[in-house]
Amino acid sequence: MHGSYSRGEAVLAGAGLLVAACTGRGGGSPVHNSSSLSRGAAASSGRLAARPGSSSTQQLTSGVHSIDVPAGRGALLYLPTVANGDASLPLVVSLHGAGGNANHGIQMLRDEADKYGFAVLAPASSENTWHVIVGGFGPDVKALDYCLSFTFEKVRVRADVVAISGFSDGASYALSLGVSNGDLFSSVIAFSPGFMQLTRQDGKPRIFISHGTRDTVLPVERCSRVIVPRLRRSGYDVQYREFNGPHIVPEDVKDAAIRWWI
Repeated sequence: MHGSYSRGEAVLAGAGLLVAACTGRGGGSPVHNSSSLSRGAAASSGRLAARPGSSSTQQLTSGVHSIDVPAGRGALLYLPTVANGDASLPLVVSLHGAGGNANHGIQMLRDEADKYGFAVLAPASSENTWHVIVGGFGPDVKALDYCLSFTFEKVRVRADVVAISGFSDGASYALSLGVSNGDLFSSVIAFSPGFMQLTRQDGKPRIFISHGTRDTVLPVERCSRVIVPRLRRSGYDVQYREFNGPHIVPEDVKDAAIRWWI
């Protein structure tokens, strides 16, 4: 799940955080949300408006549910077996790589969701990859805000354990949205990211990054080995794990990331 691109550097003015880009690159029953996409606040700046509500009730059963997104490719929401109880669930937004879809986001973390008991929200990018990869924030932010609003209305979510995760292009997007919305996402999990595109910093989410030392799609020396030190210098708590492998997410690395988060 990757394509090709070439970017320069993404700079967050005034915050001192400069992150260089890589050259290279990296269903169930349908349900509907009556809220409007216009609820997405300042989508062009990458800001999300949706927040968990203290009065939310568990309205969905375990399994995969589809979310119809106006002018989008839809999204999937997976709830583990424990979702049938009254306990609030941790939630992770799972972002697919380039050329992927919502099902890829679900399958990335479905086994872990059942093992550790958390919900997975997997939106689909509006185009072949996330809009920020090819030109700033916009429609994908609106779509994600819509999906989050639905999830927070229908599922009891633990507000203090909301994470965003992704692989490859999805990892770059997870870092970009996670740091820009650290007041919503307490943790960010990025598997083999390429870069970050930031317009602001809110909150200080914890960050887990992994990367293969034999990655020829997004070479580690130009990607994570640049991103991680600069995040740390900017005061972020970063857990970094390199592994001897290509552009993949090894099962042991994925499990370590989820255990670190949950």
